[in-house]
Amino acid sequence: MPSASTRARRWQATKGALITETFIGLNLLIFIIGTAINGRMLAGETTQLQVDLGLNGILLSQGPGQWYRIFTSGFIHFGLIHLGFNMYLLFQLGGMLESAIGRLRFALVYVACIAGGSAGAMLLQPLGLHGGASGAVFGLMGLAAVAYQQRGINPMRTQIGSLLLMNLAITFIVPGISIGGHLGGAITGGLCALVVLPRRPAAQSRQLQPFILIAIAFAAAAVTLFAIR
Repeated sequence: MPSASTRARRWQATKGALITETFIGLNLLIFIIGTAINGRMLAGETTQLQVDLGLNGILLSQGPGQWYRIFTSGFIHFGLIHLGFNMYLLFQLGGMLESAIGRLRFALVYVACIAGGSAGAMLLQPLGLHGGASGAVFGLMGLAAVAYQQRGINPMRTQIGSLLLMNLAITFIVPGISIGGHLGGAITGGLCALVVLPRRPAAQSRQLQPFILIAIAFAAAAVTLFAIR
């Protein structure tokens, strides 16, 4: 009979992109709950749930009891189009990256990129109400771009590069988009790539990777709070 660890690996292999699907499920669940509470969320109007969970410098500055917004803001969306676009990209990117770096590292990268997006949002647009998975999605694009670069492939000549450039263009052209959130997420994702995809991987460094990713998430959260001081 195979060992417990072997059975666990086989079970995980049959589950596909489990963490990606979990994050998508959480985003969908929160949107469904919000729409059930107030149907105006479906059309993109701001509702009380978005205010309660979203990121805003004034609300965040009210004390530690509001710091949860750094992370919860990554799970609310302003309208069906906003949700659908982010979930489509998360499904595509997550399916590619989760199997490449592993479930635990993927989950930690995702959370760190949410915090990175929050940091960028508060540095550039502290008075806005920010929300959405796009900071994390940009982080995944940043991670993929750095991964290509480390392997000697120009990311701008790949689908990831085109996707990143297109979304950056939308970020700056379309009004009302969290520029800082997108840039902060992308930068954090690139930083995480240097951790989970080192040029010379070693067994010891791989064991330290989750702790470094947690440190990056905390550092991004600290920058978020420093930005509103």
